[in-house]
Amino acid sequence: MTRRALMSVSDKTGIVDFASQLVEEGFEIISTGGTKRVLEEAGLSVIGISDVTEFPEILDGRVKTLHPHIHAGLLAKRDDDQHMATLQDQAIQTIDLLVVNLYPFKETISKQDVEHDEAIENIDIGGPVMLRAAAKNYQDVTVVVDPGDYERVIDHVKDAQDSSQLNQALAAKVYRHTAQYDALVAEYLTNESGETLPESKTITYDLKESLRYGENPHQEAAFYANPLATETSLVHAKQRHGKALSYNNIQDANAALQIVREFSEPAAVAVKHMNPCGVGIGDRLDQAFTRAYEADPVSIFGGIVAVNREIDEVVANQLSQIFLEIVIAPSYTERAFEILTQKKNIRLLELPMTVDSPEQTLHSVKGGLLIQDEDRAPKEMTDYSVATDREPTEAEWQQLLFSWDVVKHVKSNAIVLAANQQTIGIGAGQMNRVGAAKIAIEQAGDQAKGAVMASDAFFPMDDTVEAAHQAGVTAIIQPGGSKRDADSIQKCNEYGIAMVFTGVRHFKH
Repeated sequence: MTRRALMSVSDKTGIVDFASQLVEEGFEIISTGGTKRVLEEAGLSVIGISDVTEFPEILDGRVKTLHPHIHAGLLAKRDDDQHMATLQDQAIQTIDLLVVNLYPFKETISKQDVEHDEAIENIDIGGPVMLRAAAKNYQDVTVVVDPGDYERVIDHVKDAQDSSQLNQALAAKVYRHTAQYDALVAEYLTNESGETLPESKTITYDLKESLRYGENPHQEAAFYANPLATETSLVHAKQRHGKALSYNNIQDANAALQIVREFSEPAAVAVKHMNPCGVGIGDRLDQAFTRAYEADPVSIFGGIVAVNREIDEVVANQLSQIFLEIVIAPSYTERAFEILTQKKNIRLLELPMTVDSPEQTLHSVKGGLLIQDEDRAPKEMTDYSVATDREPTEAEWQQLLFSWDVVKHVKSNAIVLAANQQTIGIGAGQMNRVGAAKIAIEQAGDQAKGAVMASDAFFPMDDTVEAAHQAGVTAIIQPGGSKRDADSIQKCNEYGIAMVFTGVRHFKH
């Protein structure tokens, strides 16, 4: 019996050459719609789907392959005499090779302002059904969903190789493909319906690159990308120089991006081990970077720097004086790029610094997944209240709001000291709040005199205020809400420290 291949593809890359080689190997080609037209225009003889089903395409093409003559031809077990007898009784021929890729749903919903009806019409029905049928019967049917697999399939056909192992691998790929397709459709419709935490969650990612290792050399790792990630995501960063990013590079770079995007004015952020070690803002980028660097000139060594303005020659010269793993910027002047690329090992990334709409964040636990909204608490000060007798001065307000933007990105327990539009001391990841304060104060040294303090969560006792006073801190911003707030307020009033309650907590675990 002549072998048959059914082809119906949205992505027509390589399909003519693939079909031509199959014909040379004795295959008959069945096809539909646009694929059939492309193959015929290339001079190939093609059997129309309606000639197989003996039923016309209807409902604007919504129904064309959903027919027993197609699905029985795919699903029949060749070594089952009853199955084969049924095909013979019903005058159905087997289909030995299926080549299908689906309507471009992902590409459709990725377009700006896509209409809902257009999205719905790009939900493929017949394609996934055929793919699942062929993949279920992979012992007898080769199923191809990726043009990248055409060559190895042809090699097996030409050499008459045992294709059982290949067919199983291709079948697994099909189910991954259809699972992702369904996940994207489900996500789109879920979002459209306004649900945020549905009863089940199917998440899909594409392999971007395999990594040399994970956090440590003995851990295998890879970088996967959300197929609908926006252009501002790190997965779309353009790497203009340097070797491939490592697992830890990616983590740190993402942390740096989250922080620098807090600021509309020129800003520079230095990150080490996912914590900021220096943050500065200014009227110019070189001024902002100077402040970020001077905030902690020791820890920045071997760190990641992100800025929210184009890097020019002046800033490039500043950066080139330090050993840095990565620099991230929206762009580089030609001269700046020449300067920075003289350093062989530095990685230069480029991507927009605009802020996207909030997304959910994911955190894996063994056997499970935690999902939450991004920490994008409104920055309006309507809910802020001055808890002390003394209100902050205008200059203190500026530093308080700056430090509040930074502290949300520091691992809890977190304390940030700021002065002159730069961080001067950061205490991160401590088991108690006063411990974090002591670390930040020690780092700040004499600069703490006249500085402000931000805390990611409330003060459970007044000991942090005491430490702040001893260091010379003049104003504090914190969420408030402790049963013992009155103790901290009283202590601040005693020392003349202004304290602001935000009503918002910024734990970061």
